[in-house]
Amino acid sequence: MTVETTVETTRILLADDHALVRQGLRMILDSEPDLAVVAEAADGAEAVEAAASGQVDLAVLDIAMPRMTGLQAAREISRRAPQVRILMLSMYDNEQYFFEALKSGASGYVLKSAADQDLLDACRAAMRGQPFLYPGAMTALIRDYLQREKQGERLPDSILTPREEEVVKLIAEGNSTKEIAETLFISVKTVDRHRSNILAKLGMRDRLELTRYAIRAGLVEP
Repeated sequence: MTVETTVETTRILLADDHALVRQGLRMILDSEPDLAVVAEAADGAEAVEAAASGQVDLAVLDIAMPRMTGLQAAREISRRAPQVRILMLSMYDNEQYFFEALKSGASGYVLKSAADQDLLDACRAAMRGQPFLYPGAMTALIRDYLQREKQGERLPDSILTPREEEVVKLIAEGNSTKEIAETLFISVKTVDRHRSNILAKLGMRDRLELTRYAIRAGLVEP
């Protein structure tokens, strides 16, 4: 007599604005019996809607996407669907992105260049409730901890609201005030007020400085 064992399948949402990247990652994930891509998204806003549907266990998000970044989507998913685990994908071995990903609720950070080796392990770790950190990220985490311990400091949370971060991202991507208003479904006057508040909070003067801030904060990729 043989006893059959059923494999619990993790339902995955894959979000990346490049269709070829999604196709490649899907092939890696769907080849495993315990992992299945059940939804795809081409931007952060689509990813949030898909994750909030209740049909997804794990969201794999590209860190830089149009309309809403992976970081912004992660924060929104954590709020609207806290049961969904989150992994962040990035082309860049960037400490700032890594720390922002953790602050946004992600369980792990996977480099696209190593996705064929790391993505499967990261998905399974996330579903076990364990963090996944690539070697360079672990080094950064330890260095940051030691530096903060030495100085008796703590990294501050972002001083911008989520809406203000959306405005900064759209400004950095070259959108006009009118385009930002249409994208966010707010008035031009509200966009102007957000811009004034953002510049005052950050002590900045113009679009160029805001763009540099957006890159440093991981809202857009360089």
